[in-house]
Amino acid sequence: MRNVKSLFFVALVALVAGLSSCKKEVSYSESDIIGTWQETGTEAFMCFTTEQDKTAEYKYGYEWDEAQDIFPADLVKYGNGWFKWKIVKADLTQIHLMDNGGAEIPKVYNILKLNETNLEIEDEFKSKHTYNKVATKK
Repeated sequence: MRNVKSLFFVALVALVAGLSSCKKEVSYSESDIIGTWQETGTEAFMCFTTEQDKTAEYKYGYEWDEAQDIFPADLVKYGNGWFKWKIVKADLTQIHLMDNGGAEIPKVYNILKLNETNLEIEDEFKSKHTYNKVATKK
Protein backbone atom coordinates (compact mmCIF):
# COMPACT_ATOMS: atom_id res chain seq x y z
CA MET A 1 0.00 0.00 0.00
CA ARG A 2 2.87 2.30 0.81
CA ASN A 3 4.37 1.79 -2.69
CA VAL A 4 1.01 2.66 -4.28
CA LYS A 5 0.83 5.90 -2.28
CA SER A 6 4.43 6.75 -3.20
CA LEU A 7 3.78 6.00 -6.86
CA PHE A 8 0.58 8.10 -6.78
CA PHE A 9 2.46 10.98 -5.12
CA VAL A 10 5.28 10.86 -7.73
CA ALA A 11 2.72 10.78 -10.56
CA LEU A 12 0.85 13.73 -9.04
CA VAL A 13 4.07 15.77 -8.68
CA ALA A 14 5.02 14.99 -12.30
CA LEU A 15 1.58 16.05 -13.51
CA VAL A 16 1.67 19.34 -11.58
CA ALA A 17 5.21 20.06 -12.82
CA GLY A 18 4.15 19.34 -16.40
CA LEU A 19 1.11 21.59 -16.20
CA SER A 20 3.02 24.46 -14.62
CA SER A 21 5.60 24.38 -17.40
CA CYS A 22 2.95 25.00 -20.08
CA LYS A 23 3.34 28.49 -21.52
CA LYS A 24 0.40 30.82 -21.51
CA GLU A 25 -0.44 31.75 -25.08
CA VAL A 26 0.24 35.43 -25.69
CA SER A 27 -2.41 37.49 -27.44
CA TYR A 28 -2.24 41.14 -28.52
CA SER A 29 -5.03 43.55 -29.30
CA GLU A 30 -5.25 45.32 -32.66
CA SER A 31 -6.22 48.52 -30.85
CA ASP A 32 -2.73 48.66 -29.30
CA ILE A 33 -0.97 48.94 -32.65
CA ILE A 34 -3.10 51.75 -34.14
CA GLY A 35 -0.98 54.83 -34.81
CA THR A 36 2.40 55.76 -36.25
CA TRP A 37 5.58 53.91 -35.37
CA GLN A 38 9.20 54.82 -36.13
CA GLU A 39 11.80 52.08 -36.44
CA THR A 40 14.54 52.61 -33.88
CA GLY A 41 17.64 54.27 -35.33
CA THR A 42 16.06 54.94 -38.74
CA GLU A 43 13.78 57.36 -40.54
CA ALA A 44 11.40 54.53 -41.51
CA PHE A 45 7.79 54.75 -40.36
CA MET A 46 4.69 52.53 -40.33
CA CYS A 47 1.19 53.82 -39.74
CA PHE A 48 -1.55 51.37 -38.75
CA THR A 49 -5.05 52.74 -39.34
CA THR A 50 -8.53 51.56 -38.37
CA GLU A 51 -9.71 51.80 -41.99
CA GLN A 52 -10.93 48.33 -43.03
CA ASP A 53 -10.70 46.64 -46.40
CA LYS A 54 -13.90 45.53 -48.13
CA THR A 55 -13.81 42.11 -46.43
CA ALA A 56 -13.44 43.72 -42.96
CA GLU A 57 -10.88 41.01 -42.22
CA TYR A 58 -7.94 43.38 -42.61
CA LYS A 59 -7.26 47.02 -41.84
CA TYR A 60 -5.08 49.32 -43.93
CA GLY A 61 -1.72 50.83 -43.13
CA TYR A 62 1.15 52.45 -44.96
CA GLU A 63 4.90 52.87 -44.60
CA TRP A 64 7.53 55.28 -45.81
CA ASP A 65 11.20 56.06 -45.34
CA GLU A 66 12.21 59.71 -45.08
CA ALA A 67 15.90 58.75 -45.47
CA GLN A 68 14.96 57.72 -49.03
CA ASP A 69 12.99 60.95 -49.57
CA ILE A 70 9.65 59.14 -49.38
CA PHE A 71 6.89 60.80 -47.37
CA PRO A 72 3.22 59.94 -46.79
CA ALA A 73 2.14 62.54 -49.37
CA ASP A 74 4.17 60.65 -52.00
CA LEU A 75 2.14 57.45 -51.60
CA VAL A 76 -0.78 56.59 -53.86
CA LYS A 77 -3.59 55.26 -51.66
CA TYR A 78 -3.69 51.43 -51.74
CA GLY A 79 -0.58 51.30 -53.93
CA ASN A 80 3.13 50.95 -53.24
CA GLY A 81 3.84 51.68 -49.58
CA TRP A 82 0.38 50.54 -48.47
CA PHE A 83 -0.42 47.26 -46.75
CA LYS A 84 -3.36 45.41 -45.25
CA TRP A 85 -2.83 44.09 -41.73
CA LYS A 86 -4.34 42.02 -38.95
CA ILE A 87 -3.26 40.59 -35.62
CA VAL A 88 -4.15 37.05 -34.56
CA LYS A 89 -2.83 36.23 -31.08
CA ALA A 90 0.89 37.10 -31.42
CA ASP A 91 1.07 37.10 -35.23
CA LEU A 92 1.07 40.33 -37.22
CA THR A 93 0.21 39.69 -40.86
CA GLN A 94 0.96 42.42 -43.39
CA ILE A 95 -0.06 42.09 -47.02
CA HIS A 96 1.93 44.64 -49.01
CA LEU A 97 0.07 46.18 -51.94
CA MET A 98 1.79 46.88 -55.27
CA ASP A 99 0.84 49.37 -57.97
CA ASN A 100 1.88 47.09 -60.80
CA GLY A 101 -0.83 44.55 -61.54
CA GLY A 102 -2.36 44.65 -58.08
CA ALA A 103 0.11 42.16 -56.61
CA GLU A 104 -0.16 41.47 -52.88
CA ILE A 105 2.87 40.22 -50.97
CA PRO A 106 2.21 38.68 -47.52
CA LYS A 107 4.62 38.91 -44.62
CA VAL A 108 4.03 37.44 -41.15
CA TYR A 109 5.78 38.68 -38.03
CA ASN A 110 5.80 37.34 -34.49
CA ILE A 111 5.02 40.14 -32.03
CA LEU A 112 7.56 40.01 -29.22
CA LYS A 113 6.40 43.20 -27.48
CA LEU A 114 3.51 45.59 -27.96
CA ASN A 115 2.45 48.32 -25.57
CA GLU A 116 1.50 52.01 -25.69
CA THR A 117 4.97 53.12 -26.76
CA ASN A 118 6.98 50.11 -27.99
CA LEU A 119 6.61 47.50 -30.70
CA GLU A 120 9.06 44.67 -31.32
CA ILE A 121 8.49 42.16 -34.11
CA GLU A 122 10.45 39.27 -35.55
CA ASP A 123 10.20 37.87 -39.09
CA GLU A 124 10.56 34.26 -40.20
CA PHE A 125 14.32 34.75 -40.57
CA LYS A 126 14.56 35.78 -36.87
CA SER A 127 15.35 39.37 -37.85
CA LYS A 128 14.04 41.68 -35.12
CA HIS A 129 12.66 45.18 -35.66
CA THR A 130 11.91 47.62 -32.85
CA TYR A 131 9.66 50.67 -33.11
CA ASN A 132 8.62 53.57 -30.94
CA LYS A 133 5.21 55.19 -31.22
CA VAL A 134 5.37 58.77 -32.48
CA ALA A 135 2.89 61.56 -33.15
CA THR A 136 0.91 60.88 -36.32
CA LYS A 137 2.62 62.24 -39.44
CA LYS A 138 0.65 63.27 -42.50
